Amino acid sequence: MSKICCFTGHRRMSSLSAIEIETRLKNKLIYLIENEDFCDFRAGGAKGFDSFAALTVLELKRQYPHIKLHLVLPCKGQDKYFTPLEKQIYKFTLHNANSVSYVQERYSDGVMFARNRALVDGADLCIAYLEKLEGGTYQTVKYARKQGVKTLNILRI
Repeated sequence: MSKICCFTGHRRMSSLSAIEIETRLKNKLIYLIENEDFCDFRAGGAKGFDSFAALTVLELKRQYPHIKLHLVLPCKGQDKYFTPLEKQIYKFTLHNANSVSYVQERYSDGVMFARNRALVDGADLCIAYLEKLEGGTYQTVKYARKQGVKTLNILRI
């Protein structure tokens, strides 16, 4: 039975270069696909690490066509305040994902928290880009650990 990996991370990534993050993430995902039967990957569609992880999975689909990207989004219109480039990346991932689901139709207080829980629920592993012990990423990692989901901080690899 295939395993599920979800991603969570900060919108701004400052501790490592994009090349270092890509190298670490890609190497870890290849290991998980080839050695631990991970085939399903969930991303939340946010700016920053979420988008970075989704693009990495889509890139790896060329080498591993059996893997799947599932977008678990908080609500429609999530990209309302994205820059033009961020919107382009968001639309690309939407178009190329194997599935797209929304926690709810419209934005409301708590929808991002609900999206984060939906990403984690049923996952076997949560890969995070966690720089600080506060905010949504930190809360998601805490929730994953509480649910018994193994967590891995890409900064610690």
